[in-house]
Amino acid sequence: MQRVTEAAILPRFRNLAEGDVEDKGGNDPVTIADRDSEKLLREGLVSIDGTIGFVGEEAAHEDPSVLEQLEGACWIVDPIDGTRNFAAGKPPFGIIIARAEGGLTQSGWLYDCLTGRFCCAHRGAGAFVDDEKIVAQPTGKMPPVAAISLLFMDEAQREATRRHISPNYELVDIPFCAAEQYPRLGLGQNDVRTLSWDHAAGALWLEEAGGKVARRDGAPYRVDEWDRKGLLGASSPQLWEDLADLYAEL
Repeated sequence: MQRVTEAAILPRFRNLAEGDVEDKGGNDPVTIADRDSEKLLREGLVSIDGTIGFVGEEAAHEDPSVLEQLEGACWIVDPIDGTRNFAAGKPPFGIIIARAEGGLTQSGWLYDCLTGRFCCAHRGAGAFVDDEKIVAQPTGKMPPVAAISLLFMDEAQREATRRHISPNYELVDIPFCAAEQYPRLGLGQNDVRTLSWDHAAGALWLEEAGGKVARRDGAPYRVDEWDRKGLLGASSPQLWEDLADLYAEL
């Protein structure tokens, strides 16, 4: 992850030429650095274990059938998590890699390309930041701190969220970067968050640290349910339950 950052990502940071950024649709940018990063990551991961599938974000965008590999053993890669920030020349952004099998993440790694912060987790073995084992810490604030995105909701959902959920939390902006948001939940900066794409590594990391990530009905997150929406993450099971109860009343 460090090698790919130095070879494919940082040389393009605040140095993108005209034509180096495209819109995949729905204000979802992709840059030449995303594609170069995914190519190098694939080469590296195949050299580690080429017997399992490879599900890269950009490959899956070009060919959605790639997602079918999530049903078996596979690598899951976001070559630049936070592309919107990267393309705008600002932090945070990172690389996310997960290894999954049986529909569940078995290992996950999150790398902050600018600070070098390295988060990793292995199922049943705990969560780590730069080799230090950590336990998820709530902020301790009342009301709790929540990063709740309204971006993918229709207007009725936005209004219901503002009216019923927002008054119970101190709202903060989402960083548009899961490689940053999951550490915020585990390191005492945010208490809860509603989450979207690319959580395979982060969800395992937060749960191994003692937090909770699950569907709104309490069902566990599975990588092979890629078309299922609605996921909540929190720095403790109780904070998760409190938010889920509010959503259940909508």
